[in-house]
Amino acid sequence: MKHTHILSALCLCAAVFLAVSCGQYTNKSSTNKTVAAPAPLPATGEKVLLDTFADLQILQYELPGWDKLSLRQKTFIYYLSEATLAGRDIIYDQHCKYNLTVRKTLEGIFASYKGDRASADWKAFAVYAKRVWFSNGIHHHYNESKIQPGFSKEYFTTLVQNSDPNKLPLSAGQDANALIVQLNPVLFDPGFMAKRTNKDKSTDVVKGSAVNFYEGVSAAQVDAFYEKLLKSAGANPPSFGLNSKLVADKSGNLTEQVWKAGAGNMYGAAISKIVENLEKAIPFAENKQQKKAIGLLVAYYKSGDLGQFDDFNKTWLKETESAIDFINGFIEVYHDPKGYKADWEAMVQYNDPDATEKMAIVSKNAQYFEDNSTIPTAYKKKKVEGVSYRVINVAMEGGDCAPSTPIGVNLPNSNWVRELYGSKSVSLNNIENAYNKAGGALATAEFANDPEEIENAKKYAEACGKMHTALHEVIGHASGQLKPGVPEPNVTLKQYSSTLEEGRADLVALYFMPDPKLVEWGLMPDANAFKAEYDNYIRNGLLQQLRRLPPGADIEEDHMRNRQLVAAWAFEKGKKDKVIVREERNGKTYYDIRDYAKLRVLFGQLLSEIQRIKSEGDYDAAHDLVETYGVKTDAATGKQVKNRYAALPTKAYSGFVQPKLVAVKDASGKVTDVKVERETDFVQQMLRYGKEYGFLPVNN
Repeated sequence: MKHTHILSALCLCAAVFLAVSCGQYTNKSSTNKTVAAPAPLPATGEKVLLDTFADLQILQYELPGWDKLSLRQKTFIYYLSEATLAGRDIIYDQHCKYNLTVRKTLEGIFASYKGDRASADWKAFAVYAKRVWFSNGIHHHYNESKIQPGFSKEYFTTLVQNSDPNKLPLSAGQDANALIVQLNPVLFDPGFMAKRTNKDKSTDVVKGSAVNFYEGVSAAQVDAFYEKLLKSAGANPPSFGLNSKLVADKSGNLTEQVWKAGAGNMYGAAISKIVENLEKAIPFAENKQQKKAIGLLVAYYKSGDLGQFDDFNKTWLKETESAIDFINGFIEVYHDPKGYKADWEAMVQYNDPDATEKMAIVSKNAQYFEDNSTIPTAYKKKKVEGVSYRVINVAMEGGDCAPSTPIGVNLPNSNWVRELYGSKSVSLNNIENAYNKAGGALATAEFANDPEEIENAKKYAEACGKMHTALHEVIGHASGQLKPGVPEPNVTLKQYSSTLEEGRADLVALYFMPDPKLVEWGLMPDANAFKAEYDNYIRNGLLQQLRRLPPGADIEEDHMRNRQLVAAWAFEKGKKDKVIVREERNGKTYYDIRDYAKLRVLFGQLLSEIQRIKSEGDYDAAHDLVETYGVKTDAATGKQVKNRYAALPTKAYSGFVQPKLVAVKDASGKVTDVKVERETDFVQQMLRYGKEYGFLPVNN
């Protein structure tokens, strides 16, 4: 699971966005050419903020230690990075079947519009385009609602009619006017494809979601189809549905369109490019186990066989010696309202040896955390196997991992694979560092209850954020086990499974952060440091995250649901003892933790109950817990929070312009160097990605 998140929506103590998780016109890339000396990456401490618009800010991250990597390692990273960018189109089409048409139209307008580019309308258009690129589609990347353009239908008509038709994604027999008619409801009708993922229990969540995972089927049909497969699969089944679209034909028969390489297959062209670059990477792998893992991933992409994906994961888990690692595949199911279909994502990373050595004590003591957890004894692992943890630097991200990125990842997601073979966890050091440089102290000062809380955040925020991420990923997601015979949580808990899994991992982190062992091991500064994380978590869960929603709107996103659930449950259960007190001063709301020890007890109690729900597959309890505490918001409080944020020079979400890796080749085509160029313009990088990594047609 990814956590931002997304893969996956954890929050840094400094109140910046983090995320259980996560590209048009030519197939040729300029990165294969010899180039002049690149601009250097920014030095440590240099400004990381590049752009702001709407509720978003664009940052850049560094590649520390790049020059210390060998040519073999750099070449390996380069080809893995090309495989990472090659799947960019997939995530757009997965999030909505109109996304590629919209994106290519925006790109065509940017490339060829002949009109005024200094007007207010053009500026509004540019903001909309940047929001679509940031979100990998027409829906907000986090709150699931459709992005509303700040320009009119009439202006959109002007833009399209005054752009080069050869730059527009016109279908056979279609002209510019027909394209306008096609896209008008997609862009401007708030009721058309209103939510990317709809989890409203009063609706058919499949029919009410814009994601392109199903065609002509209902939520009930989805459940029946996959429950039938599971009944006949026996023990340790593959993750049915993970890499396919479920479609009903004219007769009502259901079939899966499997996402695999090869012409004629949905996403086949993009997956074939992914495979091509993975195969180029194999000779540069650091050991035989890594070569074997990539070979199995390639085989899976060619066949679409989910059993081979399990084989890949088991082999990948055993490879823990290399400095370089990667994620590549259909992995996180957050955006499927039924929890079967996975977004495509990829990440390339290299080890931060010093930080990894320091934090290795967490994974080495996984059994201590399991034994001393509050989860029911029957659902504890008697022996925790194969848990590994690294602090890494990201070299490239793609799909659901970019431009908005997680700060921690724990994989694989299959519960039986995790129980039998273990898991890998990473925290993204250079991403966290960029977030820290971007700042969040002003928001903390605005919402903190008192000066002591502000001072604790200053002293302990960074340490708390990194410790929470480590415990969440390494221990939280790796802990516990299902009751024998109970299917995967996406089957039993349905739309609530991801929310509760993120809550479970957060609660593990929260429960253990005050543990004296963390101070003894040198992982926390002192015995009081954890209070900064408790303060931050309650502030964010009950107040600060409301800035991301229209006042009074239901929460749809799993990580937001999780944080409110945990904070609201603890607040209510601790009312009698005044564990957390809500205060109103000068029209502003604050939360004051009066008893940190009792709050830890409450976190432990909720952890126990959520583990029981997961282990037993108790859907009714999952429904009651999430719907009671994690969904509804107060309109007045939401409006207040938004007004308070409006007065601050900060944005709710962050994403990244990535470094550009450029392969320098000799006359024979052999890579002689891989240079890092700094790109500082978000629009230009998105346009370049569209040209160089656009492998799919608009209709898939």
